[in-house]
Amino acid sequence: MKFLLIMHMNPQIWQALTDDERTEVMNGHGDFIEAIRESGELLGATALADPPASAVVRVRDGVPTVSDGPYLEAKEFLGGYYLVECANRDRALELAAMIPDAKVDGLGIEVRPVVFAAGAEATSEV
Repeated sequence: MKFLLIMHMNPQIWQALTDDERTEVMNGHGDFIEAIRESGELLGATALADPPASAVVRVRDGVPTVSDGPYLEAKEFLGGYYLVECANRDRALELAAMIPDAKVDGLGIEVRPVVFAAGAEATSEV
């Protein structure tokens, strides 16, 4: 089964951490990636830029318009994710608990099953 392990970022919580705590979280991702790569459960991982680097595209009456910034104003934003394939939901929850952000008070990892995935290239499997 495939699961998306979603990391939400709250800048206020992140900035309240000490430099050592932030370094520990960041370094912990390397250890986590190595562990799930070795177990064969890692399908992909992505870290996203902060919301000010984003743009929103809307098409109205056939005309695209682009605006700067995030889609919604919120204190939290999608910071990144891991795409994993593991035996079941319980294992996905175990993996989520291994992500360093899960140990930070006020942060957590959202675990969501993948119900459809399409790759860049056409394949015979879906």
